[in-house]
Amino acid sequence: MRTGRNRCVLALTGALLSLSPAYGEDILRIAMTASDIPTTTGMPNNGFEGMRFLGYPIFEGLVLWDLSKSDKLAGLRPGLAESWEQAPGDKATWLFHLRRGVKFHDGTDFNADAVVWNLDRYFKNDSPQFEPPASGISRARVPIMGSYRKVDDHTVAITTKQPASYFPYMAVYLLFTSPASFEQGGRDWGKVAILPAAGTGPFRIAKVVPRQFVELTRNEGYWDPGHKANVGTVRLAPMPEANTRLAALRSGQVDWIEVPPPDGIPSLKAAGFTLVTNSYPHVWPWLFNMGATNSPVKDVRVRQGLNYCIDRAGLVTLLNGTAEPSVGWLKPTDPGFGNPVNRYKFDPAKGKALLAEAGYTPQKPLSFKVMISTSGSGQMLPLPMNEYLQENLKAACGVNVEFDVVEWQVLLNAARMTPDAPGVHGTMALNASSPSSDVGVMARYFAAANFSPNGFNFEQWKDDKFETALATLAEATDQATIDASFRAAHERLVDNPPWLFIVHDLNPRAMSKDVKGFVSAQSWFTDLTLVKMH
Repeated sequence: MRTGRNRCVLALTGALLSLSPAYGEDILRIAMTASDIPTTTGMPNNGFEGMRFLGYPIFEGLVLWDLSKSDKLAGLRPGLAESWEQAPGDKATWLFHLRRGVKFHDGTDFNADAVVWNLDRYFKNDSPQFEPPASGISRARVPIMGSYRKVDDHTVAITTKQPASYFPYMAVYLLFTSPASFEQGGRDWGKVAILPAAGTGPFRIAKVVPRQFVELTRNEGYWDPGHKANVGTVRLAPMPEANTRLAALRSGQVDWIEVPPPDGIPSLKAAGFTLVTNSYPHVWPWLFNMGATNSPVKDVRVRQGLNYCIDRAGLVTLLNGTAEPSVGWLKPTDPGFGNPVNRYKFDPAKGKALLAEAGYTPQKPLSFKVMISTSGSGQMLPLPMNEYLQENLKAACGVNVEFDVVEWQVLLNAARMTPDAPGVHGTMALNASSPSSDVGVMARYFAAANFSPNGFNFEQWKDDKFETALATLAEATDQATIDASFRAAHERLVDNPPWLFIVHDLNPRAMSKDVKGFVSAQSWFTDLTLVKMH
Protein backbone atom coordinates (compact mmCIF):
# COMPACT_ATOMS: atom_id res chain seq x y z
CA MET A 1 0.00 0.00 0.00
CA ARG A 2 1.41 3.41 -0.94
CA THR A 3 1.83 5.96 1.80
CA GLY A 4 0.74 9.59 1.41
CA ARG A 5 4.41 10.54 1.07
CA ASN A 6 4.92 8.04 -1.76
CA ARG A 7 1.89 9.38 -3.57
CA CYS A 8 3.31 12.91 -3.25
CA VAL A 9 6.66 11.78 -4.62
CA LEU A 10 5.00 10.04 -7.57
CA ALA A 11 2.87 13.10 -8.28
CA LEU A 12 5.94 15.31 -8.18
CA THR A 13 7.83 12.95 -10.46
CA GLY A 14 4.99 13.10 -12.95
CA ALA A 15 4.95 16.88 -12.79
CA LEU A 16 8.69 17.09 -13.37
CA LEU A 17 8.55 14.69 -16.29
CA SER A 18 5.81 16.79 -17.85
CA LEU A 19 8.20 19.73 -17.77
CA SER A 20 10.83 17.92 -19.82
CA PRO A 21 11.01 19.28 -23.39
CA ALA A 22 11.59 17.30 -26.50
CA TYR A 23 15.11 17.74 -27.83
CA GLY A 24 15.62 21.10 -29.51
CA GLU A 25 12.40 22.72 -28.31
CA ASP A 26 12.55 26.45 -27.56
CA ILE A 27 11.26 26.11 -24.00
CA LEU A 28 12.19 27.86 -20.76
CA ARG A 29 11.14 25.89 -17.63
CA ILE A 30 10.88 27.78 -14.33
CA ALA A 31 10.27 26.45 -10.81
CA MET A 32 8.33 28.95 -8.70
CA THR A 33 8.11 29.06 -4.90
CA ALA A 34 4.29 29.01 -5.01
CA SER A 35 2.44 25.91 -3.82
CA ASP A 36 -0.02 26.08 -6.73
CA ILE A 37 -0.47 27.78 -10.07
CA PRO A 38 -1.49 31.42 -9.49
CA THR A 39 -4.99 32.17 -10.76
CA THR A 40 -5.24 32.72 -14.51
CA THR A 41 -8.14 35.14 -15.02
CA GLY A 42 -5.93 38.20 -15.35
CA MET A 43 -5.42 39.22 -11.71
CA PRO A 44 -3.31 36.40 -10.24
CA ASN A 45 -3.20 35.53 -6.56
CA ASN A 46 -0.07 34.27 -4.75
CA GLY A 47 1.22 37.77 -4.16
CA PHE A 48 3.74 39.40 -6.43
CA GLU A 49 5.15 36.08 -7.60
CA GLY A 50 1.76 35.61 -9.22
CA MET A 51 2.11 39.05 -10.85
CA ARG A 52 5.67 38.27 -11.91
CA PHE A 53 4.81 35.07 -13.79
CA LEU A 54 1.04 34.94 -14.43
CA GLY A 55 0.41 38.68 -14.46
CA TYR A 56 2.62 40.99 -16.49
CA PRO A 57 3.78 38.49 -19.13
CA ILE A 58 0.17 37.95 -20.23
CA PHE A 59 -2.02 40.74 -18.87
CA GLU A 60 -0.81 44.33 -18.99
CA GLY A 61 -1.60 47.66 -17.36
CA LEU A 62 -1.98 51.17 -18.64
CA VAL A 63 1.45 51.75 -17.13
CA LEU A 64 4.29 49.18 -17.16
CA TRP A 65 7.57 48.74 -15.31
CA ASP A 66 10.83 49.34 -17.19
CA LEU A 67 12.67 46.12 -16.36
CA SER A 68 15.43 46.42 -18.93
CA LYS A 69 18.29 47.49 -16.64
CA SER A 70 20.00 46.02 -13.59
CA ASP A 71 22.07 49.03 -12.52
CA LYS A 72 19.30 51.37 -11.36
CA LEU A 73 15.89 51.24 -9.70
CA ALA A 74 13.17 50.18 -12.13
CA GLY A 75 10.98 53.07 -13.24
CA LEU A 76 7.78 53.32 -15.26
CA ARG A 77 7.20 53.24 -19.00
CA PRO A 78 4.11 53.60 -21.18
CA GLY A 79 2.02 50.45 -21.53
CA LEU A 80 -1.53 50.20 -22.80
CA ALA A 81 -1.61 53.96 -22.30
CA GLU A 82 0.96 55.74 -24.43
CA SER A 83 0.83 58.80 -22.15
CA TRP A 84 -0.92 60.22 -19.10
CA GLU A 85 -1.18 63.48 -17.20
CA GLN A 86 -3.14 65.18 -14.45
CA ALA A 87 -6.23 66.95 -15.75
CA PRO A 88 -5.85 70.73 -16.01
CA GLY A 89 -6.94 72.31 -12.75
CA ASP A 90 -7.72 68.97 -11.07
CA LYS A 91 -4.83 67.17 -9.35
CA ALA A 92 -7.09 64.24 -8.41
CA THR A 93 -7.98 63.33 -12.00
CA TRP A 94 -5.65 61.61 -14.42
CA LEU A 95 -6.15 61.35 -18.18
CA PHE A 96 -4.81 58.17 -19.80
CA HIS A 97 -4.38 58.27 -23.57
CA LEU A 98 -4.73 54.71 -24.82
CA ARG A 99 -2.52 53.06 -27.38
CA ARG A 100 -4.30 52.51 -30.70
CA GLY A 101 -4.40 49.25 -32.62
CA VAL A 102 -3.82 46.94 -29.63
CA LYS A 103 -5.59 43.57 -29.76
CA PHE A 104 -6.29 41.07 -27.01
CA HIS A 105 -5.01 37.55 -27.64
CA ASP A 106 -8.49 36.59 -28.86
CA GLY A 107 -8.39 39.24 -31.59
CA THR A 108 -10.80 41.68 -29.95
CA ASP A 109 -9.95 45.36 -29.56
CA PHE A 110 -8.40 46.97 -26.52
CA ASN A 111 -10.08 50.35 -26.05
CA ALA A 112 -11.69 52.63 -23.46
CA ASP A 113 -14.72 50.35 -23.16
CA ALA A 114 -12.42 47.44 -22.20
CA VAL A 115 -10.70 49.63 -19.60
CA VAL A 116 -13.97 50.67 -17.97
CA TRP A 117 -15.27 47.08 -18.13
CA ASN A 118 -12.21 45.83 -16.22
CA LEU A 119 -12.35 48.64 -13.68
CA ASP A 120 -16.00 47.72 -13.06
CA ARG A 121 -14.82 44.14 -12.58
CA TYR A 122 -12.57 45.33 -9.75
CA PHE A 123 -14.42 48.28 -8.24
CA LYS A 124 -18.17 47.93 -8.99
CA ASN A 125 -19.77 45.28 -6.80
CA ASP A 126 -22.98 45.01 -8.82
CA SER A 127 -21.37 44.70 -12.25
CA PRO A 128 -22.08 41.37 -14.01
CA GLN A 129 -18.33 40.80 -14.36
CA PHE A 130 -17.49 41.56 -10.71
CA GLU A 131 -14.77 39.13 -9.54
CA PRO A 132 -14.47 39.17 -5.72
CA PRO A 133 -10.92 37.72 -5.37
CA ALA A 134 -9.53 40.04 -8.07
CA SER A 135 -11.44 42.93 -6.55
CA GLY A 136 -9.94 42.31 -3.12
CA ILE A 137 -6.43 42.31 -4.55
CA SER A 138 -6.98 45.42 -6.69
CA ARG A 139 -8.72 47.47 -4.01
CA ALA A 140 -5.90 46.75 -1.57
CA ARG A 141 -3.26 47.75 -4.13
CA VAL A 142 -5.13 50.82 -5.36
CA PRO A 143 -6.99 51.98 -2.24
CA ILE A 144 -7.36 55.57 -3.48
CA MET A 145 -9.41 54.63 -6.57
CA GLY A 146 -12.40 56.94 -6.84
CA SER A 147 -14.36 57.22 -10.09
CA TYR A 148 -13.51 56.60 -13.73
CA ARG A 149 -15.12 57.26 -17.08
CA LYS A 150 -14.64 56.92 -20.79
CA VAL A 151 -13.82 60.25 -22.43
CA ASP A 152 -13.65 58.81 -25.93
CA ASP A 153 -12.61 55.50 -27.49
CA HIS A 154 -8.96 56.18 -26.71
CA THR A 155 -9.08 58.27 -23.53
CA VAL A 156 -10.05 57.32 -19.98
CA ALA A 157 -10.28 59.66 -16.97
CA ILE A 158 -9.56 58.22 -13.50
CA THR A 159 -10.26 60.28 -10.39
CA THR A 160 -8.63 59.34 -7.09
CA LYS A 161 -10.13 59.92 -3.64
CA GLN A 162 -7.52 62.58 -2.99
CA PRO A 163 -4.70 64.10 -5.04
CA ALA A 164 -1.83 61.64 -5.42
CA SER A 165 1.24 62.58 -7.43
CA TYR A 166 2.25 58.91 -7.20
CA PHE A 167 -0.92 57.43 -8.74
CA PRO A 168 0.88 56.05 -11.85
CA TYR A 169 2.84 53.81 -9.45
CA MET A 170 -0.48 52.33 -8.35
CA ALA A 171 -2.02 52.15 -11.83
CA VAL A 172 0.75 49.71 -12.78
CA TYR A 173 -1.05 47.00 -10.75
CA LEU A 174 -4.36 47.15 -12.64
CA LEU A 175 -4.29 44.50 -15.37
CA PHE A 176 -6.70 44.10 -18.29
CA THR A 177 -8.46 40.96 -19.50
CA SER A 178 -10.52 40.66 -22.68
CA PRO A 179 -14.24 41.15 -21.94
CA ALA A 180 -14.84 38.48 -24.61
CA SER A 181 -13.09 35.93 -22.36
CA PHE A 182 -15.79 36.47 -19.75
CA GLU A 183 -18.52 35.86 -22.31
CA GLN A 184 -16.73 32.82 -23.72
CA GLY A 185 -16.53 31.38 -20.19
CA GLY A 186 -20.29 31.70 -19.76
CA ARG A 187 -19.86 34.71 -17.47
CA ASP A 188 -18.22 32.43 -14.91
CA TRP A 189 -14.71 33.41 -13.81
CA GLY A 190 -14.02 29.83 -12.73
CA LYS A 191 -14.57 28.71 -16.32
CA VAL A 192 -12.66 31.70 -17.69
CA ALA A 193 -9.61 30.48 -15.74
CA ILE A 194 -9.45 27.24 -17.74
CA LEU A 195 -10.21 28.75 -21.19
CA PRO A 196 -7.65 30.32 -20.59
CA ALA A 197 -8.27 34.10 -20.45
CA ALA A 198 -6.91 36.53 -23.06
CA GLY A 199 -4.69 39.50 -22.28
CA THR A 200 -2.60 41.81 -24.47
CA GLY A 201 0.90 40.82 -23.31
CA PRO A 202 3.95 39.34 -25.03
CA PHE A 203 2.91 35.84 -23.92
CA ARG A 204 -0.45 34.08 -23.95
CA ILE A 205 -1.59 31.23 -21.72
CA ALA A 206 -1.68 28.00 -23.72
CA LYS A 207 -2.28 25.30 -21.11
CA VAL A 208 -3.07 25.04 -17.40
CA VAL A 209 -2.67 21.83 -15.39
CA PRO A 210 -3.58 22.70 -11.76
CA ARG A 211 -0.79 22.05 -9.24
CA GLN A 212 1.51 20.85 -12.02
CA PHE A 213 2.31 23.55 -14.56
CA VAL A 214 1.07 26.35 -16.76
CA GLU A 215 2.40 26.87 -20.26
CA LEU A 216 2.85 30.25 -21.92
CA THR A 217 3.55 30.73 -25.62
CA ARG A 218 4.91 33.74 -27.48
CA ASN A 219 2.31 36.23 -28.73
CA GLU A 220 3.38 36.54 -32.36
CA GLY A 221 1.09 39.54 -32.86
CA TYR A 222 2.31 41.53 -29.87
CA TRP A 223 1.72 45.25 -30.27
CA ASP A 224 5.29 46.23 -29.32
CA PRO A 225 7.83 44.65 -31.72
CA GLY A 226 10.67 45.95 -29.53
CA HIS A 227 9.47 43.80 -26.63
CA LYS A 228 8.50 40.66 -28.51
CA ALA A 229 9.50 37.50 -26.61
CA ASN A 230 12.73 35.78 -27.62
CA VAL A 231 11.72 32.37 -26.26
CA GLY A 232 8.79 30.47 -27.79
CA THR A 233 7.41 28.73 -24.69
CA VAL A 234 7.63 29.19 -20.92
CA ARG A 235 6.53 26.45 -18.52
CA LEU A 236 5.95 27.45 -14.92
CA ALA A 237 5.80 24.84 -12.15
CA PRO A 238 4.90 25.40 -8.48
CA MET A 239 7.60 23.95 -6.19
CA PRO A 240 7.32 25.40 -2.69
CA GLU A 241 10.10 23.27 -1.18
CA ALA A 242 13.57 24.70 -1.81
CA ASN A 243 15.40 21.37 -1.98
CA THR A 244 12.85 20.07 -4.50
CA ARG A 245 13.60 23.07 -6.71
CA LEU A 246 17.32 22.40 -6.31
CA ALA A 247 16.93 18.73 -7.32
CA ALA A 248 14.83 19.69 -10.34
CA LEU A 249 17.52 22.08 -11.57
CA ARG A 250 20.39 19.65 -10.99
CA SER A 251 18.56 16.85 -12.81
CA GLY A 252 17.76 19.04 -15.83
CA GLN A 253 14.00 19.00 -15.24
CA VAL A 254 13.92 22.81 -15.09
CA ASP A 255 16.18 25.57 -16.36
CA TRP A 256 15.59 28.22 -13.69
CA ILE A 257 14.66 28.13 -10.01
CA GLU A 258 13.55 30.91 -7.72
CA VAL A 259 15.32 31.12 -4.33
CA PRO A 260 17.82 28.25 -4.27
CA PRO A 261 18.59 26.92 -0.77
CA PRO A 262 21.66 28.81 0.53
CA ASP A 263 23.56 25.65 1.46
CA GLY A 264 23.19 24.42 -2.14
CA ILE A 265 24.70 27.52 -3.75
CA PRO A 266 28.41 26.52 -3.61
CA SER A 267 27.72 23.16 -5.26
CA LEU A 268 25.57 24.80 -7.95
CA LYS A 269 28.36 27.21 -8.80
CA ALA A 270 30.88 24.36 -8.86
CA ALA A 271 28.63 22.45 -11.28
CA GLY A 272 28.51 25.37 -13.72
CA PHE A 273 25.06 26.77 -12.94
CA THR A 274 24.54 30.52 -13.03
CA LEU A 275 23.68 32.21 -9.72
CA VAL A 276 22.07 35.63 -10.11
CA THR A 277 21.55 38.18 -7.32
CA ASN A 278 20.98 41.92 -7.22
CA SER A 279 20.15 44.53 -4.65
CA TYR A 280 16.55 45.54 -5.25
CA PRO A 281 13.64 47.22 -3.43
CA HIS A 282 12.26 44.43 -1.30
CA VAL A 283 12.10 43.93 2.45
CA TRP A 284 11.50 40.83 4.61
CA PRO A 285 9.97 41.98 7.94
CA TRP A 286 7.53 41.11 10.66
CA LEU A 287 4.40 43.30 10.48
CA PHE A 288 3.43 44.22 14.04
CA ASN A 289 -0.23 43.73 15.01
CA MET A 290 -0.53 47.01 16.91
CA GLY A 291 -4.32 47.15 16.71
CA ALA A 292 -5.11 43.89 18.50
CA THR A 293 -6.67 43.99 21.95
CA ASN A 294 -3.95 44.08 24.64
CA SER A 295 -1.22 43.89 21.99
CA PRO A 296 2.25 44.25 23.55
CA VAL A 297 3.52 45.91 20.37
CA LYS A 298 1.23 48.92 20.82
CA ASP A 299 4.14 50.38 22.81
CA VAL A 300 6.73 52.01 20.55
CA ARG A 301 9.46 51.04 23.04
CA VAL A 302 8.68 47.38 22.45
CA ARG A 303 8.87 47.82 18.69
CA GLN A 304 12.11 49.77 18.89
CA GLY A 305 13.57 47.33 21.41
CA LEU A 306 12.88 44.33 19.20
CA ASN A 307 14.60 46.12 16.32
CA TYR A 308 17.75 46.38 18.48
CA CYS A 309 17.50 42.75 19.63
CA ILE A 310 17.97 40.93 16.31
CA ASP A 311 21.28 39.85 14.80
CA ARG A 312 20.76 40.65 11.13
CA ALA A 313 24.36 39.92 10.17
CA GLY A 314 24.06 36.41 11.58
CA LEU A 315 20.93 35.81 9.52
CA VAL A 316 22.71 37.04 6.37
CA THR A 317 25.45 34.50 7.10
CA LEU A 318 22.83 31.76 7.43
CA LEU A 319 21.54 32.80 3.99
CA ASN A 320 25.00 32.50 2.45
CA GLY A 321 25.08 36.21 1.58
CA THR A 322 21.84 36.25 -0.43
CA ALA A 323 20.40 39.07 1.70
CA GLU A 324 21.52 42.29 3.37
CA PRO A 325 20.52 43.73 6.77
CA SER A 326 17.37 45.85 6.89
CA VAL A 327 17.24 48.79 9.32
CA GLY A 328 14.29 50.55 7.72
CA TRP A 329 11.74 50.15 4.96
CA LEU A 330 14.39 51.50 2.57
CA LYS A 331 18.08 50.68 2.55
CA PRO A 332 20.48 53.13 4.26
CA THR A 333 22.08 53.83 0.87
CA ASP A 334 18.74 54.93 -0.60
CA PRO A 335 18.46 58.74 -0.99
CA GLY A 336 15.01 58.52 0.59
CA PHE A 337 16.26 56.90 3.83
CA GLY A 338 16.66 60.27 5.56
CA ASN A 339 18.27 60.86 8.93
CA PRO A 340 16.23 59.02 11.60
CA VAL A 341 17.14 59.18 15.29
CA ASN A 342 17.29 55.39 15.60
CA ARG A 343 20.07 53.54 13.78
CA TYR A 344 19.19 49.93 14.42
CA LYS A 345 21.97 47.40 14.94
CA PHE A 346 22.46 44.31 17.07
CA ASP A 347 22.51 45.93 20.51
CA PRO A 348 20.91 43.55 23.07
CA ALA A 349 21.63 45.89 25.98
CA LYS A 350 19.71 48.74 24.37
CA GLY A 351 16.97 46.36 23.28
CA LYS A 352 16.53 44.94 26.78
CA ALA A 353 16.54 48.44 28.29
CA LEU A 354 13.72 49.56 26.01
CA LEU A 355 11.74 46.40 26.75
CA ALA A 356 12.26 46.95 30.49
CA GLU A 357 10.95 50.53 30.20
CA ALA A 358 7.82 49.02 28.65
CA GLY A 359 7.49 46.58 31.59
CA TYR A 360 9.08 43.45 30.11
CA THR A 361 11.85 42.04 32.28
CA PRO A 362 13.38 38.60 32.99
CA GLN A 363 10.67 38.22 35.65
CA LYS A 364 7.96 39.21 33.14
CA PRO A 365 9.33 38.33 29.71
CA LEU A 366 7.76 39.49 26.48
CA SER A 367 5.96 36.59 24.79
CA PHE A 368 3.93 36.60 21.59
CA LYS A 369 2.98 34.57 18.52
CA VAL A 370 3.93 35.28 14.88
CA MET A 371 2.15 33.96 11.79
CA ILE A 372 4.63 32.67 9.21
CA SER A 373 4.31 30.77 5.93
CA THR A 374 5.92 27.58 4.69
CA SER A 375 6.98 29.26 1.44
CA GLY A 376 5.62 31.86 -0.95
CA SER A 377 6.23 34.95 -3.01
CA GLY A 378 9.28 36.81 -1.72
CA GLN A 379 9.32 34.77 1.47
CA MET A 380 12.81 33.40 0.84
CA LEU A 381 13.24 30.47 3.30
CA PRO A 382 10.74 31.37 6.01
CA LEU A 383 11.06 28.30 8.23
CA PRO A 384 14.81 28.31 8.92
CA MET A 385 14.94 32.11 8.92
CA ASN A 386 12.19 32.41 11.53
CA GLU A 387 13.69 29.61 13.64
CA TYR A 388 16.92 31.61 13.67
CA LEU A 389 15.05 34.74 14.82
CA GLN A 390 13.22 32.76 17.50
CA GLU A 391 16.52 31.54 18.99
CA ASN A 392 18.15 34.96 18.53
CA LEU A 393 15.41 36.87 20.38
CA LYS A 394 15.39 34.37 23.23
CA ALA A 395 19.15 34.36 23.69
CA ALA A 396 19.72 38.10 23.20
CA CYS A 397 16.74 39.68 24.95
CA GLY A 398 14.78 36.92 26.69
CA VAL A 399 11.84 37.27 24.29
CA ASN A 400 9.65 34.19 23.78
CA VAL A 401 8.25 33.75 20.28
CA GLU A 402 6.08 30.93 19.00
CA PHE A 403 4.89 30.42 15.43
CA ASP A 404 1.59 29.81 13.71
CA VAL A 405 2.72 28.15 10.45
CA VAL A 406 0.28 28.49 7.54
CA GLU A 407 0.19 28.34 3.73
CA TRP A 408 1.20 31.58 1.99
CA GLN A 409 -2.24 32.53 0.71
CA VAL A 410 -3.68 32.07 4.22
CA LEU A 411 -1.11 34.54 5.54
CA LEU A 412 -1.92 37.00 2.74
CA ASN A 413 -5.59 36.75 3.59
CA ALA A 414 -4.81 37.43 7.26
CA ALA A 415 -2.91 40.59 6.30
CA ARG A 416 -6.15 42.01 4.88
CA MET A 417 -8.17 41.28 8.03
CA THR A 418 -8.80 43.44 11.08
CA PRO A 419 -6.39 42.94 14.01
CA ASP A 420 -8.71 40.81 16.17
CA ALA A 421 -10.28 38.83 13.33
CA PRO A 422 -10.42 35.04 13.94
CA GLY A 423 -8.30 34.45 10.82
CA VAL A 424 -5.37 36.30 12.42
CA HIS A 425 -5.22 33.47 15.02
CA GLY A 426 -4.24 35.80 17.86
CA THR A 427 -0.83 36.53 16.36
CA MET A 428 0.97 39.75 17.21
CA ALA A 429 2.96 39.89 13.95
CA LEU A 430 2.82 38.57 10.41
CA ASN A 431 5.93 37.63 8.43
CA ALA A 432 4.96 38.95 4.98
CA SER A 433 7.58 40.36 2.62
CA SER A 434 6.96 43.57 0.70
CA PRO A 435 8.30 45.60 -2.19
CA SER A 436 9.75 48.96 -1.19
CA SER A 437 9.98 50.42 -4.66
CA ASP A 438 8.12 53.74 -4.55
CA VAL A 439 5.91 56.10 -2.61
CA GLY A 440 2.78 54.43 -3.97
CA VAL A 441 3.69 51.26 -2.09
CA MET A 442 4.61 53.31 0.98
CA ALA A 443 1.18 54.95 0.97
CA ARG A 444 -0.54 51.63 0.47
CA TYR A 445 1.14 50.00 3.46
CA PHE A 446 1.36 52.85 5.95
CA ALA A 447 -1.24 55.58 5.31
CA ALA A 448 -3.87 55.70 8.04
CA ALA A 449 -6.61 55.78 5.38
CA ASN A 450 -5.57 52.26 4.38
CA PHE A 451 -6.21 50.42 7.63
CA SER A 452 -7.16 46.81 6.98
CA PRO A 453 -9.56 45.48 5.76
CA ASN A 454 -9.71 48.40 3.30
CA GLY A 455 -5.99 48.42 2.55
CA PHE A 456 -2.60 46.98 3.46
CA ASN A 457 -2.08 48.86 6.74
CA PHE A 458 -2.61 45.68 8.75
CA GLU A 459 -0.78 47.19 11.72
CA GLN A 460 -3.37 49.99 12.12
CA TRP A 461 -0.33 52.29 12.37
CA LYS A 462 -0.94 56.03 12.40
CA ASP A 463 1.76 58.66 12.75
CA ASP A 464 0.80 62.34 12.41
CA LYS A 465 4.20 63.47 11.11
CA PHE A 466 4.13 60.69 8.51
CA GLU A 467 0.61 61.72 7.45
CA THR A 468 1.72 65.35 7.03
CA ALA A 469 4.74 64.38 4.94
CA LEU A 470 2.67 62.04 2.76
CA ALA A 471 -0.02 64.68 2.21
CA THR A 472 2.60 67.25 1.20
CA LEU A 473 4.15 64.77 -1.21
CA ALA A 474 0.79 63.84 -2.72
CA GLU A 475 -0.06 67.45 -3.52
CA ALA A 476 3.41 68.40 -4.75
CA THR A 477 4.44 68.73 -8.37
CA ASP A 478 8.10 69.75 -7.92
CA GLN A 479 10.63 66.98 -7.36
CA ALA A 480 12.52 68.73 -4.55
CA THR A 481 9.40 68.86 -2.36
CA ILE A 482 8.50 65.28 -3.26
CA ASP A 483 11.99 64.05 -2.32
CA ALA A 484 12.15 65.97 0.97
CA SER A 485 8.71 64.75 2.02
CA PHE A 486 9.61 61.17 1.11
CA ARG A 487 12.67 61.36 3.38
CA ALA A 488 10.62 62.83 6.22
CA ALA A 489 8.01 60.09 5.87
CA HIS A 490 10.64 57.35 5.92
CA GLU A 491 12.29 58.75 9.04
CA ARG A 492 9.00 58.19 10.87
CA LEU A 493 8.87 54.56 9.66
CA VAL A 494 12.24 54.02 11.36
CA ASP A 495 11.69 55.98 14.57
CA ASN A 496 8.08 54.85 15.12
CA PRO A 497 8.46 51.42 13.51
CA PRO A 498 5.33 49.55 12.43
CA TRP A 499 7.56 46.62 11.46
CA LEU A 500 10.46 44.57 12.73
CA PHE A 501 12.98 45.30 9.98
CA ILE A 502 14.99 42.14 9.32
CA VAL A 503 16.62 41.78 5.88
CA HIS A 504 16.40 42.89 2.27
CA ASP A 505 16.84 39.85 0.10
CA LEU A 506 19.01 39.91 -3.02
CA ASN A 507 16.48 38.13 -5.27
CA PRO A 508 18.58 34.98 -5.73
CA ARG A 509 17.94 32.71 -8.71
CA ALA A 510 19.83 29.74 -10.10
CA MET A 511 19.80 28.95 -13.81
CA SER A 512 21.15 26.52 -16.33
CA LYS A 513 23.99 27.81 -18.47
CA ASP A 514 21.56 27.55 -21.42
CA VAL A 515 19.57 30.52 -20.11
CA LYS A 516 20.84 33.71 -21.77
CA GLY A 517 19.81 37.35 -21.81
CA PHE A 518 18.24 37.47 -18.34
CA VAL A 519 18.32 40.90 -16.67
CA SER A 520 18.06 40.96 -12.87
CA ALA A 521 16.14 44.22 -12.64
CA GLN A 522 16.04 46.27 -9.45
CA SER A 523 12.40 45.31 -9.10
CA TRP A 524 10.30 42.50 -7.74
CA PHE A 525 9.30 41.79 -11.34
CA THR A 526 11.26 40.53 -14.33
CA ASP A 527 11.05 40.78 -18.13
CA LEU A 528 10.73 37.27 -19.55
CA THR A 529 10.82 38.60 -23.12
CA LEU A 530 14.57 39.22 -22.83
CA VAL A 531 15.43 35.59 -22.09
CA LYS A 532 16.82 33.23 -24.74
CA MET A 533 17.57 29.52 -24.60
CA HIS A 534 20.79 28.18 -26.12
